[in-house]
Amino acid sequence: MMLRIPALLSPDEVRQCRQALEQAPWQDGRATAGPLAAQVKANLQLPLDSQAGQAIGNLILDRLGASALFMSATLPLKVLPPRFNRYEGGGTYGNHIDNAIFTIPGTAIKVRSDVSTTVFLSEPDEYEGGELVVEDTFGHQSVKLAAGDAIVYPGTSLHRVNPVTRGTRYASFFWTHSLVASDEQRRILFDLDQQIQQLTLRHPGDPALSALSGTYHNLLRMWSQA
Repeated sequence: MMLRIPALLSPDEVRQCRQALEQAPWQDGRATAGPLAAQVKANLQLPLDSQAGQAIGNLILDRLGASALFMSATLPLKVLPPRFNRYEGGGTYGNHIDNAIFTIPGTAIKVRSDVSTTVFLSEPDEYEGGELVVEDTFGHQSVKLAAGDAIVYPGTSLHRVNPVTRGTRYASFFWTHSLVASDEQRRILFDLDQQIQQLTLRHPGDPALSALSGTYHNLLRMWSQA
């Protein structure tokens, strides 16, 4: 499932993030890539111990926790602290599939990359190219969202970032270890949850809502790996 989360960050929050990112020191993105990924990766990233990155990452995590759409779509058990990249001057990242397991820096905690998330921090008219292209069972999708918007998609997807030929593309990216590993099962739960919410608004107090809610939680209980 691919899902847009609009306005995860407000315009003021985006401006604050951009000011911090523009002043922060960057490093070659290949420093965090494996041997195969390094062959197709040409971008800049904030070091994992960047104070600016950690502060902005904490803001993003706070906003994710308050996003009912993100929580419903991803069913998070653990979220890897957000990372940050910068593309300019032809920078690109060719077709690849992300690592299955990441370690939270400074800990022994493992995070399975069930769901990938990108938060756009540059407006689409600030740069040429730079589309996030994702290929999966839902087809071939090219994504270039407003600053502050996020996109979530399966961590199993083949994806790339097209070359940025003008301007600078800033973004945050990270992975979520879901309570439910299967993208298909997460989609069923998400669709059911959204319908329950709509019916609650239209028909509050309907006894069928309790039954539907029970079905949702029984499916979650069956499929959860917590």
